[in-house]
Amino acid sequence: MRESRLIPSFPHEIIATDEVGRGPLSGPVVVAAVRIHVENHEALNSLLRFLRPKGVTDSKQLKAKDRLEILSKLGIKDLPFREKGYVVLKGIEVSYVTWEMDHKVIDEENILAASLRGMKEACLYLTQNPTCHTTVLIDGKMKLRWGSEKSPWNEIPIIQGDSKSLLIGLASIIAKEKRDGHMLQMHELYPHYGFNSHFGYPTADHRNIVTGK
Repeated sequence: MRESRLIPSFPHEIIATDEVGRGPLSGPVVVAAVRIHVENHEALNSLLRFLRPKGVTDSKQLKAKDRLEILSKLGIKDLPFREKGYVVLKGIEVSYVTWEMDHKVIDEENILAASLRGMKEACLYLTQNPTCHTTVLIDGKMKLRWGSEKSPWNEIPIIQGDSKSLLIGLASIIAKEKRDGHMLQMHELYPHYGFNSHFGYPTADHRNIVTGK
C-alpha cells in the first residue's frame, strides 16, 4: 500500500496508530502513534522508500532482536510513556509517543473502548494541526470514538494495517517494544509470574501459574 494514495491534499499531517496488548491476561494495552508532516507526494514517498528496506512491518511478524535492530537503525532509542520522542528521517521530523491504558480503564470501558481511547489520546497529544488537513491511519476496522462530537481528522481504518502501511507498522513496532519492556520491568517486581517469558499472554504456563495448577 502507498500511503500517499490515501492523502487528499498537501501539505499534510499524517498520524499512524496501533495498539498491542488486547490478547494478554495481564499488563496494559499499549498504544503507539507516529506523526509526520509532509509538503508533497515526493517527500512522503521518499520517507516510505527509506523505511521499506529497514524491515518495518507488523510487529507480530518480528522477533525481539529484529524490532530492536529496526528501531536502532532509525535512531529510536527511548520510549517513555506519554512523552514525545522524535527523529529526523530523510529531512522529515518523525515524532512518536507511547500511551498506556491500565486495568482500571479496561475494566470500566472494556478493552476495545480502552484501545480506541488510547489511540485517540495519543494522536491528540502528537497533532500540531488538529484540522481537516490531518489524516489518521488506524490499524483495524474501526474509527476513533468521539461521542456526539465530529472527528476533526480524516480517519482511515485499515484492516491488517500494521502489515499494509509502513507508518502503522512502525507504530506497531514501537508499541510492542514498549509493552514488552514494561512487562520485563514487571517481571523484576513479580518474578513468580514469569512475565519475562510470556509477557502476560495466555500461554499454558501462565494459565497454570494463575490457577495454581
